[in-house]
Amino acid sequence: MEEYESLLDEAFKKVDKTVVCDRFEIRKAEGHHEGNKTIITNFMPIASCLRRKPEQFAKFLFKELAAPGEIAGERLILTRKVSSELVNEKIKKYVSRFVTCLNCKKPDTELVDEANKVYLRCLACGTKKEIHN
Repeated sequence: MEEYESLLDEAFKKVDKTVVCDRFEIRKAEGHHEGNKTIITNFMPIASCLRRKPEQFAKFLFKELAAPGEIAGERLILTRKVSSELVNEKIKKYVSRFVTCLNCKKPDTELVDEANKVYLRCLACGTKKEIHN
């Protein structure tokens, strides 16, 4: 019976894809190159930790890295080779523009669409500022 439970626990660990983040964590991009493509294997966990829509986050990266691409499951595929340092630099830029509050510098924010404009609203201090894509 103990062997069955240990096998069951091992299988559950392999299947469990729950993303666990600290209060606020900027994960480093992990990935590899396949030919001329860059594959970021932990894209969805990064977006989840930032509490942002993957599509909006990907659009920012495509524009900043000058590389079209697509979301494929948990991965982001860019159609050119990009260094991990550059990707992580752009993630930090995204965080400073679209995640942290411009006033109190806390990450407790949300993006709000109102009248064809996007606002960053802080849930901690109440600041609401328009941001430009």
